[in-house]
Amino acid sequence: MALSLEEVRRIAVLARLRLSEEEERTFAGQLSAILDHVRQLEELDVTAVEPMTHALAAGELPARREDAVFPSLTPEEATAAAPAREGTAFKVPRIIE
Repeated sequence: MALSLEEVRRIAVLARLRLSEEEERTFAGQLSAILDHVRQLEELDVTAVEPMTHALAAGELPARREDAVFPSLTPEEATAAAPAREGTAFKVPRIIE
C-alpha cells in the first residue's frame, strides 16, 4: 500500500518535521516499503512460537564489549543549536509546578 503525500505530510506534522517536496516523495516510498514489510510479517503463522518476555533466553547473557573512550561534544557544542539554553544546559519550559 502506497502512502499518499497527504499522509506523509500528516506524519511529518505529528513528528514536527518540515519536509521539502522531494523529501515528502522520498519518505512516501520508504514508509510505504516499511508498511509493506510489516504486512508480510503479519501474514506469518506464529501460533507455534512460544511468547517471550525478553529477547534473550533465560540465563543467557548479552554480548559484552570492552569499554572504550570516544571523543564527544563539549557542552557548548552540544547546546549550540538549542532554541534556548542557560549556560551549558538546555533550557526547557517548566512542566511541574
